[in-house]
Amino acid sequence: MNYGKFKFEQAKKEKENRKNQKVVELKEIYLSMTIDVGDLNVKAKKTLEFLADGSKVKVSIRMRGRQMAHASMGVDVMNRFFELMGGKAVMEKQPKTEGRNIFMILAPAK
Repeated sequence: MNYGKFKFEQAKKEKENRKNQKVVELKEIYLSMTIDVGDLNVKAKKTLEFLADGSKVKVSIRMRGRQMAHASMGVDVMNRFFELMGGKAVMEKQPKTEGRNIFMILAPAK
């Protein structure tokens, strides 16, 4: 077997493997601490579309001014948002406060 044929076969296998693998994207959804029910439902619907495509979703809240003193309210909004997913998402990372931001990562349920 010559080396050129070997390299060709190997390149062919690598190309086939790349074609079959799924790249997981990380989409991001922004919420606010004062979000109302209708807006929350719209964001939840869009998040479910992202999850159906196989992407992970990073849900974030940016706190401003006095909201920093009430970070627990932001975590409550995150938990309420997760309940709207209806079992179609798995919380990969719990809501966590980091400075002015609160993050949570959702992955599609299997």
